[in-house]
Order: sequence, then C-alpha cells, then structure tokens
Amino acid sequence: MQKTSDINTLRYNDGLCINCGMCIMVCPQGVFAQGEDYVLLVLPDACMECGACQVNCPTAAITVDSGVGCASAMILAALRGQKEKPT
Repeated sequence: MQKTSDINTLRYNDGLCINCGMCIMVCPQGVFAQGEDYVLLVLPDACMECGACQVNCPTAAITVDSGVGCASAMILAALRGQKEKPT
C-alpha cells in the first residue's frame, strides 16, 4: 500500500484497482477521478477520512483509518452552517 498523503491516513494501491469507480461515487471530497486503466488519486490531502471509499472498494485497494477526520469536518461544517470541507 503506498502512502498518499502526509496529513491523513489514506493509502491507495492503484495496482489493485479494477477501475469500477465506486470510490469516485462515494467520496464526498472528490479525492478520486476516473482514469483510463485505474482510478486516479487527484486530491489525497482533501480526504476527511470518512472511510466510504474503503468500505466500497471491492479489491481492498484503499485503506483509511476512519473516524476523527470525518467527525471533525462534520462538526466544523455544522458550526459554520456549511457543507463539509477538508480540514
């Protein structure tokens, strides 16, 4: 599993990706984008560690320690009256 960001726990192995696009569909932050042979990791630092990509990846190409990042983004958004944004 390759390290993808210095500010979160997101790890992505494009060698395991089958280009199904599930991570693109479930990621609220636009971290992934459609590629030709595999999904591209375009905004790794935007990951808020919600874990949706990991749960929906059929090949375990993605790992993330979900919890704190997602909770933090949701709390800050609620306090500011905005949609979730990366911290």
